[in-house]
This record gives sequence, structure tokens and C-alpha cells, in this order.
Amino acid sequence: MPETLLGFDYGTRHIGVAVGQSLTGTASPLTTLDSRNSRPDWEGISALIEEWKPVALVVGYPVDTDGSDNLIMERVKKFARQLQGRYHLPVHFIDETLTSIEAARYTGPKFASGGRNDATAAAIILETWLNQ
Repeated sequence: MPETLLGFDYGTRHIGVAVGQSLTGTASPLTTLDSRNSRPDWEGISALIEEWKPVALVVGYPVDTDGSDNLIMERVKKFARQLQGRYHLPVHFIDETLTSIEAARYTGPKFASGGRNDATAAAIILETWLNQ
């Protein structure tokens, strides 16, 4: 039976969200939610969880190219703990190194130069996890 999952590309100002399913191992960008004062849009996340009813959540974690934790890693861990605490769903991590650059390849030069590609990055994060 196929299972639905939501993927997140966390940022202090924007959070990309994607939906995917286990049967095909594919994911699609859903939306980008804004954060206010580094606080996630919990109402928006709750609405997406209610709509899609995922069995698990996948959060990309940033690792520097040398393999060390990125400066934002503690905030990502806090976000993941809050997701798990609020929604009582399993939360999985996957390395998101270079997903924003890869997302820009799919979304075009407008996005590579500062536009929003967070939801596409979330889809890449989720697909990577589904296919590992």
C-alpha cells in the first residue's frame, strides 16, 4: 500500500514543502511557507498535514561540503523535534547538500539568482530519501 510523506527544506525565512509517495518513489513541490522571526508557519504546516495525512516527515539537514555540520543545523534539529512533538509522526533526516543548486537547475535562472526554489529543493530532499 502506498504511503504519503511530506518533505521539508527548512530555512529561517522560508520552508519549502513537498509531497511524495513510497510506491513510485517520487515527490512533487507543494508550496513555500514563510517563517516570521525564525518561527515556522505552524498553521500552514498543520493544514498540509491535515490535507495529505502523511505517515512520516522528511527534513533535509545541511552539511558543509567538508562534511561538518552547517551553522543552521541546530535550528533544523529544533524544527524536526517540534514537528515530531506537534504531529506525533516519525521524522527522518537526509543530507540536503547542494539541493538548492540542483533545484535551481529545474526551476531556471530566475530562481538561481535569488528567487524561491524551496519547494523544489524539498521535493529533491524527499525523493532522495524515498530512493535510498
